[in-house]
Amino acid sequence: MSPRSYLFIPGDSDKKLAKADGAGADALILDLEDAVAPANKAAARGKVAAFLAERPADKRTCALWVRINPLDTSAALADLAAIVAGAPDGIMLPKANGPADVVKLGHYLDALEAGAGLPPGAIGILPVATETAIAPFRLGAYAEAPPPRLSGLTWGAEDLSAAIGASTNLGEDGRWALTFRMVRSMMLLAAHAAGVAAIETLYVDFRDDAGLAASCRAARAEGFSGRIAIHPAQVPVINAAFTPSEEEVAFARRVVQAFADAGGAGTVGMDGKMLDMPHLKQARQVLVAAEVRGAS
Repeated sequence: MSPRSYLFIPGDSDKKLAKADGAGADALILDLEDAVAPANKAAARGKVAAFLAERPADKRTCALWVRINPLDTSAALADLAAIVAGAPDGIMLPKANGPADVVKLGHYLDALEAGAGLPPGAIGILPVATETAIAPFRLGAYAEAPPPRLSGLTWGAEDLSAAIGASTNLGEDGRWALTFRMVRSMMLLAAHAAGVAAIETLYVDFRDDAGLAASCRAARAEGFSGRIAIHPAQVPVINAAFTPSEEEVAFARRVVQAFADAGGAGTVGMDGKMLDMPHLKQARQVLVAAEVRGAS
């Protein structure tokens, strides 16, 4: 099952790398892009490569991803050359313009995996699919022909703001402005149409636990399966919000049992409401998620 929480760790920070294993995140994103100053890129590659090498796949406590630099920079290939031998679980691709960039990255990984003796296709790809002005127009193409290695889609508001010259990505009410709500919804639909995980973007105020929890609950209700974290304190809040509650599990069990008792009927009545196949499907999904997360 897709991770609930993806925690960013700056690739050049010895202190944060040393604490990363204890953060409780389902996945770490070892960052070689925006969290690392240009002068520190080479050093960060070495630190991330060492971090991966010290944690072979069979000894990892969580998934290990690496955010590389954009494909249109020379730094991207240098990143990949340094870290693929460490067998990261996946690559986060920033500023992806569309599926073609994911395919291109996949070709690079094909060659580098072969050179490192890794199983073909072992490394997944999670593009940040809305960070350029052209990218939102190509979201549907991820579903038309999902690229190999595509593990999910996520979105970003900060780089998109810069790309379109927006002074803010928020409206007067403090919520996402129209353009950003639109691309978020499009990305969510594209992920589900492609059959991959939909990952919510970061919550900027890492001291606002209540706001983060409410935002996560809303995102999960809409169909997101996880969220990016920028501070370890956000991880338990995200994990809890994206884990089915006891009440949800109990209700899902009642729905499944009601259909079982109905002997194969397509609709059943429960609590004065009529339920049909989509409700049964949703209930089963809740129970699977609960079992995987240990919430059952």
